[in-house]
Amino acid sequence: MEFPYAKQVCAIRREITHLVSNKFTTETVYGITSLEASRANPARLLEASRGHWSIENRLHYVRDVTFDEDRSRVRRGAGAHIMASIRNLAISILRIAGARYIPSALRHCARQNDPFVFRLIGVRL
Repeated sequence: MEFPYAKQVCAIRREITHLVSNKFTTETVYGITSLEASRANPARLLEASRGHWSIENRLHYVRDVTFDEDRSRVRRGAGAHIMASIRNLAISILRIAGARYIPSALRHCARQNDPFVFRLIGVRL
């Protein structure tokens, strides 16, 4: 397989202590980037990797815990994908509106009797 735009390859070694068993393991993950070494030294590559996972964890944790997505019974056709997209949209709108804690922001939206929620998405009634 060719990677015509690849400029660097990196290996990140992780040392993990499992909380329940207190066992210690290591793993190595690999990455490919189009950034040249002058624009992405090892510290920058590690920062980018950590940043990627903080975004992933921030979104998926909210979907799993707040929306209880893992217990969703929507499974036919594209339903699960569509529902995940709707959840992502709701989270994004609330974060853009300044919400720091999504569960309380959802409760706030549910209690509103005025067109507050519509204003979040730019609809004027």
